[in-house]
Amino acid sequence: MMTCIWPITNWAWVGWRHANHTKCGYMSDEINDKNDDGTNVADAVSPSGEIEVLDIKRADSSSGRNGGKGGRNGGRREYKPFPGWLYGVLFVVFDMAAVAALQWGVSQSGTRVQLSSPVVGWGFVSKMWTKGNFVFVLNLLLIGALYLALLMLFNRFWIATPVLLAVAIIVGVIEHFKVSIRYEAILPSDLGFLGSNTGNLMSFTPPGAHWIILGAFAVFLVFVALFVVLNHVDGRHGRMIRFDNKGLAAGIRLMVFLLPSLFFGLYCDQVSTVGSWANGFSKALGDTPSMWDSVYDAQRNGPLVSFTRQLNPTIMDEPSDYSEATMKEVVKRYEAAAEKINASRTKNMTDSTVVYVLSESFSDPARVPGVKLNKDAIPEVRAIKSGTTSGLMLSSGYGGGTANLEYMGLSGLSMANFDSSLTSPYQQLVPGQHWTPTINQMWGAPKNSIAFHPYEPSMYSRATNYKKFGFAHFYTLQGDDIIKHRDKIDRSPYVSDKATYQSALEDISSTDSNQFIQIITMQNHMPYNDWYADNEFKATAADGADSLGSDEVTAIDTYAKGASITDTETKNFLDELNKLDKPVTVVFYGDHLPGIYETASQDTNNSLALHLTDYFIWSNKASGSQGKKVDNSVYSSPNYFVAQTAEHMNAKVSPYLAFLTLMHKKVSAMEPPVVNKIQGWDRIPEGQDIYLDAAGNPMAEDEFDEQTKQLMTDYKLIQYDITAGKNYLKDTDFMDLP
Repeated sequence: MMTCIWPITNWAWVGWRHANHTKCGYMSDEINDKNDDGTNVADAVSPSGEIEVLDIKRADSSSGRNGGKGGRNGGRREYKPFPGWLYGVLFVVFDMAAVAALQWGVSQSGTRVQLSSPVVGWGFVSKMWTKGNFVFVLNLLLIGALYLALLMLFNRFWIATPVLLAVAIIVGVIEHFKVSIRYEAILPSDLGFLGSNTGNLMSFTPPGAHWIILGAFAVFLVFVALFVVLNHVDGRHGRMIRFDNKGLAAGIRLMVFLLPSLFFGLYCDQVSTVGSWANGFSKALGDTPSMWDSVYDAQRNGPLVSFTRQLNPTIMDEPSDYSEATMKEVVKRYEAAAEKINASRTKNMTDSTVVYVLSESFSDPARVPGVKLNKDAIPEVRAIKSGTTSGLMLSSGYGGGTANLEYMGLSGLSMANFDSSLTSPYQQLVPGQHWTPTINQMWGAPKNSIAFHPYEPSMYSRATNYKKFGFAHFYTLQGDDIIKHRDKIDRSPYVSDKATYQSALEDISSTDSNQFIQIITMQNHMPYNDWYADNEFKATAADGADSLGSDEVTAIDTYAKGASITDTETKNFLDELNKLDKPVTVVFYGDHLPGIYETASQDTNNSLALHLTDYFIWSNKASGSQGKKVDNSVYSSPNYFVAQTAEHMNAKVSPYLAFLTLMHKKVSAMEPPVVNKIQGWDRIPEGQDIYLDAAGNPMAEDEFDEQTKQLMTDYKLIQYDITAGKNYLKDTDFMDLP
């Protein structure tokens, strides 16, 4: 015998069995009938001719041999929907996977940069139980917000998840390449690359990049295979919102999409602003900005946290009277001032080579309260200062903050005018600027602007910024322009000042052209771990002062020896410049004191002393300005150096330099509030800005005379227009030399 089954309707199946023979055919309409209670039935003829009735519900759910779903006649097995708690667990797991992919991008096996407390790889995870730092959770929350928005956008867990992981893996790979090649994390300024030079992407990939790409692709394929399987066994197939009412479902999806999107957007908008909820939230979970090194910052705090912190920095408040008309008045005012100054000036600054030397941590240790050395560490610089324009420079940093002093020296702008949220213009401001006027641009073509820094070009994003400033070459330890001389002294990990000076001297001597040269030394950078053999310097506590700790003494002894070497090599550098036939003027300054004076720093009365370094402006014999000493040079800050240099050289000025000249006559030095500890990067310290008069006495802003108040108002207008405003000054002659 044989059973034949036909689908008669959507509600019944019929089997017709007949003894001794089988006759298969469609049942008549009479057979497709209903029971008295209205139930659909299928009739089948029994061997005796009786009709058998099969209930559709039992037949459909049966997995037996009569062909129900899941049976051996080819039906498909049904799976139960994943419960909500399982989706929650998977959400956290894949959120962590996305964070891991991003963190892998900056987690190289080692680092070329010497750090005082290196954190490489997964240290930001372990900090949760070792230090109570939950910046890892902050990264999970930020990625999770994006993840949740994607889930609502697609309404499919098994589609949104691979999209998230694909983006995370791609970004991680790109980050890995950038760190490998340039030792720099992805920055907001890199987003412009996507729209302009995407075709050149492969030129920035390191050797063996194809294996990394293939590996990442393989990992992603494994995830995709996993998602296909999970989608198959998940009875709801990843559908997040399931309601018969489509309007209700759409409303819920929209609301759940907007909430995390709004959170993420507001966080990005406000996290870099001191006092905002996002900034406080980020700090509460352990975000510790490390703005000097983008890779270390990303390793320490997570790539996304580090990235978002630089998206929308608060630069400075807009002056109430800022407008195009106001800026035209400013230009007119200082055009008149420049004309008056230039009437008695006979030289042009760009007819000489000007060399800026930022000497790392250089200052006279003998000025530190409570510290006594057995011999003078800087006799040569002391002698140079006595015969030329020189004095003490007010620094915004102690033990750090180099790039901020460097920025002020190159731009003529002051950190005192910025919002307290702007802790590092090189990373928070310059990359996003459309117009970046710097003093080297007065020398014209980029070929006339050369910089030397015997360290990593990525530190403080210098490589990118110096290109933007118009420097043709930036000679460092890595990249296309390698600094020629890289000798070190004894056990010191840093290139010596002698080697740095030699590299610059050879470039200056190789051309008759006038140049702007920027030198940033590294010899005296922290830490100070007894680097030098036969160190003759011994530090002790001054009479009546508190005793010094043993580690403090070792650091001071080491630093004093390094400063002594710098002292000698600076004198030798100037002697060599004196032999040249072309005019050269040098602006030499220490950026900040080393952060080693633990005893002195405990007394807040020492704040000013711990923020004063040495500077001088010197010219060689060929310049005609050798031995000149300018009035009002006892105190200064780096924003004034270019105006002081013009005065020292008797050179004509632009309206901008005329403004700085007048400003310096009224306020000799200015910096934001300072503290006696190594600078943090979450905000400028709280307190009052520091203003010094010509005698080094603090000035109160509310006691300024009317002329000084006008100058301060104009300074903020000028700085706002250049950094955060509409660049009205760009199309004027405000920056142009006569």
